[in-house]
Amino acid sequence: MKRLALTSALTSALSLALAACSLAPHYQTPVPPVPPSWPVGDAYLAQSEANLPTVSYTEIFRDPRLQQLITGALANNRDLRVAAANLAASRAQVRVIRADQFPQIGVTGGASYSDNGTSTTSTGTGGVGGGGTGGTGNAVTVSRKGWSYSLQGSISSFELDFFGKYANATEAQRNTALATEAAARTVRLGLIADLARAWAQYGADRELLGIAQDTTKNAQRSVELTGARLRGGISPRTDLRQAEQVLETARGDVATQQAALAQDVNAIRLLVGADFDTALLPASIADVTGALAVLPAGTSSQVLLRRPDVVEAEYQLRAANADIGVARAQLFPSISLTGLLGFASNALSALFDSGSFRWSAGGNASYSIFNAGGRRANVDVSEAQRDAALANYERAVQTALREVSDALADQGTLGERLRAARANTAAAADTARLTDATYRYGVQSFLSSLDAQRSLYSAQRSQIATELALASNRVTLYRVLGGDAATATAAEPPKP
Repeated sequence: MKRLALTSALTSALSLALAACSLAPHYQTPVPPVPPSWPVGDAYLAQSEANLPTVSYTEIFRDPRLQQLITGALANNRDLRVAAANLAASRAQVRVIRADQFPQIGVTGGASYSDNGTSTTSTGTGGVGGGGTGGTGNAVTVSRKGWSYSLQGSISSFELDFFGKYANATEAQRNTALATEAAARTVRLGLIADLARAWAQYGADRELLGIAQDTTKNAQRSVELTGARLRGGISPRTDLRQAEQVLETARGDVATQQAALAQDVNAIRLLVGADFDTALLPASIADVTGALAVLPAGTSSQVLLRRPDVVEAEYQLRAANADIGVARAQLFPSISLTGLLGFASNALSALFDSGSFRWSAGGNASYSIFNAGGRRANVDVSEAQRDAALANYERAVQTALREVSDALADQGTLGERLRAARANTAAAADTARLTDATYRYGVQSFLSSLDAQRSLYSAQRSQIATELALASNRVTLYRVLGGDAATATAAEPPKP
């Protein structure tokens, strides 16, 4: 009967602890400070009328070579490993905080020998449980010479969570862990976007190198031609020097682009986290733009709420809201329980007989009458931190809207910019061809031919820059709209 009574008492205490009330404010998801649709106007064109699907990076970055690089990066990138380790630590911390909601149970045993006719055995336990410290003990005195034995279990001073202090602390840590998970998804999203952008940059630099090499060859022929005309008394020395200027400028650009290509490879190697086959790199910027699909923008700006940085800000807000409950609970008394049950006997064989059973239980309450307003100030601190978290959440949503709007403005005008750049290159190429022919026949001066060559070189570089901007814009839209980050979630931390 005594054992049943003790068991019933402990069960009741645990039930009270687990059924604690919460003093945290009721959480309500803030109304996002964004307009109901994307901006409209000439810059945005029809892009604002499409639907935004949740897509995988394989649907946007369709080139198998780029997909292979991304797969390698997701497996080897060190930033992702750091993020995964931080997430694992944050999830484990949830279990650490959650443990305070349960009592700590210990077991001790003892044996002693007396040769003066009286034996006293003292046993006890101590520990930390439910945010409180303490322990219990038991002394057994046996008036008999010889050995005495004891075995007991105890519950250390365990604070009943009547006001939800530990439950809210667990909830705050759980939301912190979820925010950490969202931050890890931000790292993943950024890695994919950075790798795609570096891949596109390599294609642009490789094509720029090819243009610089072609220009070098043409300039070399021009130097040879003007040198021959100078020796024949047809052209002045200034023509030769100007042709040499074009040649040396092109040679310098060749060296610059060779260094840029090497740096691009180094950047991709760092992102991938390992060596890779250079055959996976694009041959030109045109090779890149053909491999990147257009990501349409949605009519509802609510899609921004799945961006991992916005998700992270909301979980941080939830954690700050739960912290208010922790601070409020500290305004109320602390109620703790202790318990002890065990066996004591002079003979080891009789240790578990019914007459050897002992038990005890107790409780206490404590409350600090005066602490100069420290606990009330702690509540004010937590409420101010919640307000700051709310402002951070709203700022994250507004920043996301601005970034998407900027990317859409670029997307709406890049098509026309690229068309104009290509037309300009075609016109410059035709002009260079015609002026070179007329110069060779003595109709125009070398200065006209030189200007035409420079204009063509500039137009070609400008076209490549515009094509790179188009590729970068598609990568940017994938990133600022959240890409497929929402599909990369892992299991949530354990709930209390």
